[in-house]
Amino acid sequence: MNHSVFDALTLPNGTVLPNRLTKAAMEENMAITGHLPGERIFQLYKTWAKGGTGLLITGNVMVDHRAMTGPGGIVLEANTPLEPFKKWSEAGQENGAKIWMQINHPGRQVYAAMGGQVLSPSDIALDMGKHSNLFSKPTPMSENDISELIQRFASTASQAVKAGFNGVQIHAAHGYLLSQFLSPLTNRRTDQWGGSLGNRARLLYDIVKAVQKVVPKETAVSVKLNSADFQRGGFDAGDALKVVEELGKLDVDLVEVSGGNYESPAMQGNNADDRTLAREAYFLPFAKDIAKQASMPVMTTGGITRLKVAQEVLDQGVDMVGLGRALAFNPSLPNTWRTSPENLVDLPAIKWKDKTMSALAMMAITKRQLRRMGQGKRPKISSSPFFSLIADQMRLKKLTKVYRNQYHQAE
Repeated sequence: MNHSVFDALTLPNGTVLPNRLTKAAMEENMAITGHLPGERIFQLYKTWAKGGTGLLITGNVMVDHRAMTGPGGIVLEANTPLEPFKKWSEAGQENGAKIWMQINHPGRQVYAAMGGQVLSPSDIALDMGKHSNLFSKPTPMSENDISELIQRFASTASQAVKAGFNGVQIHAAHGYLLSQFLSPLTNRRTDQWGGSLGNRARLLYDIVKAVQKVVPKETAVSVKLNSADFQRGGFDAGDALKVVEELGKLDVDLVEVSGGNYESPAMQGNNADDRTLAREAYFLPFAKDIAKQASMPVMTTGGITRLKVAQEVLDQGVDMVGLGRALAFNPSLPNTWRTSPENLVDLPAIKWKDKTMSALAMMAITKRQLRRMGQGKRPKISSSPFFSLIADQMRLKKLTKVYRNQYHQAE
C-alpha cells in the first residue's frame, strides 16, 4: 500500500509520527554561553513546528564539550542544566510535532583551530588536499576512551529524555566518530573494535544497547547511517545492509540513510568516487534497497525540494522523507504543499571548482537562514554564497576564540 507524505507513521515502539516529513539535522552553531540552547534556537524550532513538519531532528548535540564539530555547538552532558533543553523540546512540539535530539561525537572531524580532543579509532588524519591543515591528526582511542564514550552517549540520551525530547538519533554517518569506526579507511585497529565489519560496528551496537537501557520504552531510539562513504575502499552499500540487519535485531525504531563525509561530501551532492548522485533524493537508490530488507522504518535525506520527489521516496518503499536545506529556505514547506502541491524551493546552486569551499559556502548560506529565523525573520533566498561564507568564517573565528577561552578555563 502506497502512503501519502501526510499519512501518520507508527514506529516499532508505538510512537505515532503525525506525517512522513522530517526536518533532518542541520548544524546550527547557535548555542549561547555554556554550549546551551537559547531563545534563538527556541524561536527557530517553533517556526519549524508551526510549518507542519511531523518530526524535527535537532542539529547534532555533542556528548563531550572537549570535542566539538564547530564553535557555537550545543553540548548535553551529565551535569548540564536541563531547563534550557526543556524549553527547546517544548518549542519543537508545538502544533503536535515530535522532536528528537541527534547525539554525536566528531572524532577526528574537529577543526584544528578549536583545540580540544581529537580522537579516532586509528591515527589516520583527514585528507582534504590543500585544506588538510584545517584538521589535526587524531589520537587512537584506548579501551578507557571507548568505555567513557559509550557512557557519554547513554548519559546524553538519558538527559534528553528528562528534558522532554521524544527520541534520540545516534549519529553514525558523515565521517563522525562512529562512522570512523565503521569505515576500513579510518579504522585500522586489530583488536575487538577493528578488522571485520562485526568488530567495526561493535561500538555502534554497544552504544545503541547502552542508550536503550537508560531510556523508557516510549522513547524512540534511531540511528543515522551512511549508505556508503563514497570513497573507494570505504564503508559501502553492502556493509550498510548488514549493519541495518543487526540494528533490526536490536529493535532500533528508525534508520536514516545518508552518505559521505568531510572528504567526500555526498550529503551535499558531491562525492569523491565519481558515482553519479541524483539531483534530488541523492540516496534513494540505496535507501530503497535497505528498506526492502529492513525490519524497522527507513528514512532518507538529500536535496529533496519537491512534493513529487518526496512522494516518489515513499512510493519506492521508504517510510520517511528527510528535508534539510529546503526547510532552511521555506520552514512552512509541508503546510505549503498541502495547498500548493507544485510549490518547490529554489535552492542556491554553488558550483565552485574548489569542492571544499563550495561545501563550506553551502553550509554558510544555510546557517544564515537558520539565524534569520531564530531572530523571527524570514529566510532570504537571494543571499550571496560568497558574502555568506566570508561572514560565517568571521563569525566562526570569534566563536572559536570564545570556545578556546572557555575550554582552557574549564581544564
